[in-house]
Amino acid sequence: MSNRIYLSPPHMGGSEMEFINEAFTANWISPAGPHIAAFEEELANYNGIAHCAALSSGTAAIHLALIILGVTRGDEVICSSFTFSGSCNPIAYQGAVPVFVDSETDSWNMNPSILEDAIKDRIAKGQKPKAIILVHLYGMPAKMEELMTVARKYGIPVIEDAAEAIGSTYRGGRLGTFGDIGIFSFNGNKIITTSGGGALVSNNEVWVKKARFLATQARDQTPHYEHSEIGYNYRLSNICAAIGRGQLEVLNERVQQRRAVFDHYTQTFKRVNGMRFQPEFEGSYSNRWLTTLTFDEAMGRGVNERIRIKLDEQNIESRPLWKPMHLQPVFKDAPFYGSGVSEKLFTSGLCLPSGSSMTKDDLDRVTEIVLHEVTS
Repeated sequence: MSNRIYLSPPHMGGSEMEFINEAFTANWISPAGPHIAAFEEELANYNGIAHCAALSSGTAAIHLALIILGVTRGDEVICSSFTFSGSCNPIAYQGAVPVFVDSETDSWNMNPSILEDAIKDRIAKGQKPKAIILVHLYGMPAKMEELMTVARKYGIPVIEDAAEAIGSTYRGGRLGTFGDIGIFSFNGNKIITTSGGGALVSNNEVWVKKARFLATQARDQTPHYEHSEIGYNYRLSNICAAIGRGQLEVLNERVQQRRAVFDHYTQTFKRVNGMRFQPEFEGSYSNRWLTTLTFDEAMGRGVNERIRIKLDEQNIESRPLWKPMHLQPVFKDAPFYGSGVSEKLFTSGLCLPSGSSMTKDDLDRVTEIVLHEVTS
């Protein structure tokens, strides 16, 4: 059996061990230490935003964002339906109700028109949404100008889920910086990783300080342990921050490598009718965290799953597109506003191996199998 090709494995850059050794030498191996502050500053500078809190995960960042925005039991929070569960699970943590909004076809992200319809309808029902969580899926920018115009029109704060999208831009601005609060993930499968981790960013210093406070068990400033609020163990460790500093040094290179993987796939399959890759609309620039595509119905029912199985038989990892949250059993009673776009993407789509360390031989292994399945 050939070596395993993973969907999106970690890819070290070289300086990570230097920073880790510094942390071990100084005995800073806890959720405190100089690398945390340095990582926060470097991450904020990279994204052109004022403040950053380094946290244990992107999900933790969304949870703290909801708390900071005052979301409590019984409130409603609008969320992209076509996403990973980490985007919406924190809504349930707060005892709030997710209201799911469908995608549009230009980017596969939240549909601005449907967003406004949902807001109007929730207000008419006497329940104005407390916040909006919109997602930049697979690193692709959402239509931020249109989405933010709707959000501002109704005075609803936006949590910008850029978990998959660090390094991507919209009209020259870094994703994660357009909303009121932005979040990132540095899980092991992301374009850069801290092994596990995330961040909350904002131009509102009070909010970011609040996030750090809540993330360290909400310990009051006293010599003893005093707590006036419920806190969480959500702070990033100094060791993980050290890894992140090394990863940030090569982020732009990783974006170029991921985009090169995408280009290889599109060039290889350009003569195959019916294969449609996630579009990159004018003004958007995706990090192409994952190369994703759909197959037209004319290519045969279930071709995406057939290809996934064939790749797996050859020790190659691929994955279906996200199953929309409004179709998940755990959220079956949640309100949903849509037109069937995300359902169609799920049933016809596939994520191909997209690691920045893929070799030409790796890419050739993948494309040979896919071409055989779609042309035979």
